[in-house]
Amino acid sequence: MHRRSVALLVETSNAYARGLLEGVVDYVRQHDAWSIYLPEQERGAAPPAWLSRWSGDGIIARIETDAIATAIQETSLPVVDVSAARRLPNIPWVETDDKSIAELAFKHLADRGFQRFAYCGDPIFNWSIWREKRFVDFVIEAGYECDVYQSKDRSAPQFSWTSERDRLMKWMEQLPKPIGIMACYDIMAQRLLDVCHEQNIAVPEEAAIIGVDNDHLLCNLSNPPLTSIECDSRKTGYEAASLLDRLMSGEAIGEKAIRVEPVCIETRLSTDTLAIDDPIVAKVVRYIREHASAGINVSDLLPLVPWSRRVLESRFQKILGRTPHEEITRIRLDRVKHLLRNTDLTLSSIARQVGYEHEEYLSAMFKKQTGMTASDYRSSF
Repeated sequence: MHRRSVALLVETSNAYARGLLEGVVDYVRQHDAWSIYLPEQERGAAPPAWLSRWSGDGIIARIETDAIATAIQETSLPVVDVSAARRLPNIPWVETDDKSIAELAFKHLADRGFQRFAYCGDPIFNWSIWREKRFVDFVIEAGYECDVYQSKDRSAPQFSWTSERDRLMKWMEQLPKPIGIMACYDIMAQRLLDVCHEQNIAVPEEAAIIGVDNDHLLCNLSNPPLTSIECDSRKTGYEAASLLDRLMSGEAIGEKAIRVEPVCIETRLSTDTLAIDDPIVAKVVRYIREHASAGINVSDLLPLVPWSRRVLESRFQKILGRTPHEEITRIRLDRVKHLLRNTDLTLSSIARQVGYEHEEYLSAMFKKQTGMTASDYRSSF
C-alpha cells in the first residue's frame, strides 16, 4: 500500500503553530501513517527550494505570502490552508472562531466590572481585523464605547519600531481609566504591558489586558503575567489533516471553511481585578471569588453588607447584570470546567471540591448551564 507523503509548511516558532503540528500528529497516529516533511522555516519565509520538484501527495500550509501561494499552486497537489490570509482561493481552510474569541474576551472584562473598553490590533492579519469587529460589536451591544488602535504596516518604508512605540504610548495615555483592553494576540498584549510599565499605568487596576493564544512562556514572562485566551490549535491541525486525507482520497471539497472555537481563558494577574465603583459590592464579589468553592450561599454574604438581601440583589443586578446567587454559580462552574479539563478527578470528587454535597445536583446544574453533560465536556478536551 502506498504511504502518502505530506509536507507541513508551518513554522515552529510560536505556540499556536506548534499546536497545529501536534494536531496533525494526533490525526496521523489515529489513522493511516504518513511520511511527513517539515522544513525548518520562520513565519512568512520564502517557499522551500525542494517544493517545486517534490513528488508528494498533499500539503498543509499557512499560506501567508503570495510567493508561498504561487509555489503551492504550481505543485497542483491537494492542499489545506491553516491561515486566515486567504491568499489562495477555492481550497479548504481551517482557522480560529474569532467571534467566539472576541466574545470570551469581552465577557471576561465585563465580568470584572469594566465599562470602558479598547481593542489593540494588527491590520496585516485578517484574524485581527475580524476579532476587532466582533469585539467592538459586543461592546456596543452592551451599551458601551470602544477605542481602537491599529498598528502601522510593518512593510511600509517609513515604518520604525520606535515611532510605533511612541504612537502606542500616546494612545494608552489618552485612554479613559480604568479600562479593559483586548489585544489581538499575546505579543501585542506584551507590548501594551511594557508601555503601561513605562507610563506608570497600573495593571490591572487602571488597565486590564487580555491576549490571545495563551503562549505559556510568553504569558508567564510578561510583567505582570498575562491573561490569555487559549485557541484550540491542536484541534485545528487535526481538522486540517482530516480534510487533506479526504482530498488525497479524491473527494471534492472546494472552499470549505472550518472555524474552531477557543478552549478557555487562562486568568493571570493582568486582568485579576474588579473595576467596580461600589466598594461594598466589590467587597462581596471578592468574597464570592475566594469562598465560592466552600459551599457558601447568599445568606453568607449578608453579614458583609449594611443592606437587606433585596437591596444587595438589586445593587448586584444593577452593577453586574446578575444576582449574587448567579455569581456564586458562575464561579463554581468555572472551577468545575477547569477541573474537568485539567484533571482526572471523578465528578463526585469535583463536586466536593467546589462546594456541592451531591454529584447528582452538580451534574444536573452543569447540563442546565452548558447544554452538555460533564463527561461530554471532558471528552471534548
